[in-house]
Amino acid sequence: MDLQLQNKVVLVSGGAKGIGAAIVRCFAAEGAIPVILGRNPDEAQELIGEIQCGHAFHVELTDLGQIRSVVDQVHDQVGEVDILINNAGVNDGAALEKSPENFIASLEKNLIHPFALAHHLLSDLKSTQGNIVNIGSKVADTGQGGTSGYAASKGGMNALTREWAIDLARFGIRVNCVVPAEVMTPLYAKWLAKSPDPARAEAGIKSTIPLGNRFTEASEIADLVVFLASGRSSHTTGQVMYPDGGYTHLDRAYTNTPQ
Repeated sequence: MDLQLQNKVVLVSGGAKGIGAAIVRCFAAEGAIPVILGRNPDEAQELIGEIQCGHAFHVELTDLGQIRSVVDQVHDQVGEVDILINNAGVNDGAALEKSPENFIASLEKNLIHPFALAHHLLSDLKSTQGNIVNIGSKVADTGQGGTSGYAASKGGMNALTREWAIDLARFGIRVNCVVPAEVMTPLYAKWLAKSPDPARAEAGIKSTIPLGNRFTEASEIADLVVFLASGRSSHTTGQVMYPDGGYTHLDRAYTNTPQ
């Protein structure tokens, strides 16, 4: 299937590792031109060397001035952006017990920069009739405990997806959101390793994922992101989608073991 992504410029925040890197690889495989934004220039360059295409720009996404500057750099060095993937974020434990300043800092790490990037790329997206795919989190739906800032940010991401879809439809710009749940990334593995019994903790999580009792692969998240960004999804907008093996919306009493 031709996804009609050849030579499309795709900006991916936090695209150097984890889900972001899977998204970059998937776009590159479809002939698109990935542009990675983030704080890990060495990792980004290593990924670009692997896929043999694309560009990387160093930026601190909590700095609004740097965001504006890096968008100008992308314009100068690459050209107009066709697709924006708001992927960067961190489940940072900004809990209710912590200060309001800590909560605000979490919003800056998880919600403010997606707005800033969309704002500064709006003229590009209007010109190219491009689209935006936001990366959310099941935490916005299920809660987690101890992470008010992240939960609020990802709930805001869902809301902005629907708001922008309405706001930008008149320009032919589509906006959708993909919501990962239990995805085995290096950060997730690091979190599991802190458990007293990592193997038992992992097995317990898998038992609550209905489809296949396994973690979602980062590549499966990427496949949906790339499809939504492609011309094959030309009448899909304002959608929040859950490629999670049925995890987010299951009955919390559910557990299962493989047959």
